[in-house]
Amino acid sequence: MQRTILKININNELDVVLAYKRAMQLSERLGMQQANQTKFATAVSEICRNVVEHVGSGGIQFSMLDEVGVNYLEALITDRGRGIGNLPSILASHTFMSGSRGSGISNSRKLVDVFDIQSDSEKGTRVMLRKKLPSLGAAVSKAVLDNWTTEFEEDADISPYAEIKKQNMQLLEVMEKLHLQNLEAEQQLLEIRRLNVQLQQSNQDISQLLEDRDRKNRMLEEINQNLDAFAHTVTHDLRAPLQNIDGISTALEACIQTNHLDEAQVMLPMLRHQTQKMDRLITGILAYSLAGHQSIAKKVLDLQVLVPQVISSLDVPPSITFELADELPILYSQEIYLYQVFSNLIGNAIKYYDKPDQGLIRISFESGKEWLHFSVEDNGPGIPQEVQHQIFFMYEIGKAIPRADSSGLGLSIIRKIIEEKGGKVWVESSGRGSRFSFTWPAQELVNEV
Repeated sequence: MQRTILKININNELDVVLAYKRAMQLSERLGMQQANQTKFATAVSEICRNVVEHVGSGGIQFSMLDEVGVNYLEALITDRGRGIGNLPSILASHTFMSGSRGSGISNSRKLVDVFDIQSDSEKGTRVMLRKKLPSLGAAVSKAVLDNWTTEFEEDADISPYAEIKKQNMQLLEVMEKLHLQNLEAEQQLLEIRRLNVQLQQSNQDISQLLEDRDRKNRMLEEINQNLDAFAHTVTHDLRAPLQNIDGISTALEACIQTNHLDEAQVMLPMLRHQTQKMDRLITGILAYSLAGHQSIAKKVLDLQVLVPQVISSLDVPPSITFELADELPILYSQEIYLYQVFSNLIGNAIKYYDKPDQGLIRISFESGKEWLHFSVEDNGPGIPQEVQHQIFFMYEIGKAIPRADSSGLGLSIIRKIIEEKGGKVWVESSGRGSRFSFTWPAQELVNEV
């Protein structure tokens, strides 16, 4: 007998987080041991993330079932994509590099008691994950399951994405009201024209109303664009520390399994550093969204320290070396802005480098009267002339220079930050190598005493 508990639509990274959370809650309430709770939730997260990354949308259904006297908690993840063409080779292989295509399926398969996957180019993909329940799970009644479903629907936890959706719905309601006011104002305007001089004052009031409508429409359009950019920024900027945490956790698990506790102890500060970095990013991004662009606190930043910190946070192959300007400046500015700009530019130079050795990334700086000039130059494959004007817009770099691990957001985030500061960003590339340059207000330069 199978009893459905909960269904969730999977459309983005935050839905993946929600699926992980519900998997943990259900497995805990059904009496699983903590280790098995984590295994089941991690398997759910891996498959749901595959849906988001490779298809875009899908769904998950949690159920409880009894099969031949054994109780299971089941997660059924489905999508309507084009299927997985190399599924037999993925299932046959036992070794995957972390983050490679197919690693999510392989990892999830190891974490559950029952695993089944069906994939078809016309029907999409269906993945079934089951974890055994202790005996007390069998005693859960339908009324209890219904009560849990109600609790989840009334869950008061508010994520940044949920708050954005709520605000966006409110803005759409305001837009609809303004549309109705516009129709009413236009009707009144026709009547005002017939009344001539006697209704001159009313005519002025209507004109003012129309001006307010246009101003508010422009404000709403800008707010919607900012909300969209904010949601994408959260997803884009949190991926790097999450991937680092995943890699460190995998290595840590291997050390523990092989009883190399000294090596494991060395990795703990690295793990803590990545979580602290993620906390700084979340705090800064929320400040960016909730406090307003001009309200982010400034601080004194030594780029001679900040830029190496950015480089150390990235996954840099041994084949790539760096050349930094001898004297990078000290600025009084927003740390989250400068961190994102350098992280995205340097990260792209690393990501798109196409040779096994001799990679070079040069970071230079020139001071001007009104603007500071920064450059990040590489000896990579270069950028074709015909697409250089596109890459600073959202998703365009992914179309111009396709990569499976690129979200297409990094350069659009850089452009938004630089324009917020009043500066400019551009690229120069002719043949091999690219030089990304941007300007920063010289008034933020701290002159050393």
